[in-house]
Amino acid sequence: MTTLDFAVLAAYFVLIFAIGFSFARRNRSSTEYFLADRNVGWFAIGTSLFATNISSEHFIGLAGSGATTGLAVGHFEWLAVFMVLTLGWVFTPFYLRSAVFTMPEFLERRYGPACRWYLTTVSVLAYIFTKISVSLYAGALLLETLLGWDFYTSAVVMVVATGVYTVAGGLAAVIYTELVQAIILLGGAIVLTALGLSEVGGWSALRAKVPADFFSMIRPMSHPDFPWTGIFFGAPILGIWYWCTDQAMVQRVLGAKNEAHARGGTMLAALLKITPVFVLVLPGVIAKALYPDVTGDNAYPIMVLRLLPSGLTGLMVAALMAALMSSLSATFNSSSTLITFDVYRKLRPQATETQLVRVGQLATVVMVVLGILWVPFIRTLSSQVFVYLQSVSAYISPPIAVVFLFGVFWPRANKEGAVTALASGAILGAARFVLEVMKARPLVADSPALTWFVSVNFLHFAVLLFVIATVLLVGVSLATAATPAAQLRGLTFGTLEGGYVTSEAERRTMRWQAPLSVALMLGVIALWVIFR
Repeated sequence: MTTLDFAVLAAYFVLIFAIGFSFARRNRSSTEYFLADRNVGWFAIGTSLFATNISSEHFIGLAGSGATTGLAVGHFEWLAVFMVLTLGWVFTPFYLRSAVFTMPEFLERRYGPACRWYLTTVSVLAYIFTKISVSLYAGALLLETLLGWDFYTSAVVMVVATGVYTVAGGLAAVIYTELVQAIILLGGAIVLTALGLSEVGGWSALRAKVPADFFSMIRPMSHPDFPWTGIFFGAPILGIWYWCTDQAMVQRVLGAKNEAHARGGTMLAALLKITPVFVLVLPGVIAKALYPDVTGDNAYPIMVLRLLPSGLTGLMVAALMAALMSSLSATFNSSSTLITFDVYRKLRPQATETQLVRVGQLATVVMVVLGILWVPFIRTLSSQVFVYLQSVSAYISPPIAVVFLFGVFWPRANKEGAVTALASGAILGAARFVLEVMKARPLVADSPALTWFVSVNFLHFAVLLFVIATVLLVGVSLATAATPAAQLRGLTFGTLEGGYVTSEAERRTMRWQAPLSVALMLGVIALWVIFR
């Protein structure tokens, strides 16, 4: 890092704080603070969705997998195109017309308070112990490598810097800083990829220097990490939970001006999700071709340190900081929204707008403090434990996906069926996680059934859990009383108020949005054919 590099990095921080604090005085109501006054346009929504999704562990993990196994990890990026479009076309009408602030609030309207408490608890705990911890771990390692900062300093600086503008500006600050961060992280990643391809001698030279299967994305069913059955049947289940029901992602859509802007934002995010295979996974493949000493997770830092000249190194570090801070700010903001509306307002229904905003700010501060307190423990955890922590989402998401999907598509689904599906899924998912941690112990080793339960690929396990949750939800719902029709008004496709299209202006917008969405999906299918 030269003086020019630090100047570029300083300029990034000045720009981000200027944008963040410009919204601090606008938050007079809870709608302004938590949902940006429901006035966000499609471009900001799309870039914010993308920036929220791409964090520091993507730079490390995607490039690391690229250096180890090739492009196959990119399946998750391209599948996201279909999932984020599902958010825009399937779930958006229900979320916006019900005027909810949170996903647990929507679940309560559809099924009852028990489901709301379950999703709130699971979401907040998952944010603390997985999203914040994994982002900080990956980000601190990157800064330790690139800047020479020690692990603790890196983590604390990132948490405090992100927390300051998130507390002050609310969702609007988060979304519009993410807009800039998306441009910076994409720009930096494209520059590094272009320089790497030039250094290796071009596309043909790259293909000649790495194993042929590095460019094959369709792997056999027996593949330990990316079996095609798990990718095409299991990964979409996780995607529905992450893109369509997770507060951190959906909150951007909740702040949209209208349904057309919300759909347009998801379409832009879908387009952007095609790029990580080429600007995050491919650099790992390039690193493998250029540097034989690459060992997975050090692929991206090695590329930055060895390829970039003065000034561009600062840009790349700014891009990495942008990736980390955008995801952290989204996590802080969505956590504070859940705590405010699904805990505080639930207990204090008469709370004023000022009190709600203050509680939201306080909740963000608490999340920042918890993030700082968590830093020493993050450093002591092994990388394998972090793999386990990330896999938690695969164990909790299938039943949540089931209750949301059946909630909008099947009016007969009721609260008894939803609670049964969520509770059973939680028990089975927790059992899988605990047994996976202790799989070397005799309890598991001596039982073929438990060994299979623990060792089956996590994507295949997600399919199994989805099927079990579906059977339970359908069976229990049919065996118990149906939900009164009045309670379903506006919450299912069969009872959607005003129909799917509410105006002629909406119809005109859909005439070009629909074919463009189809074109995006066909483009991804074409890429799968090319890299099969």
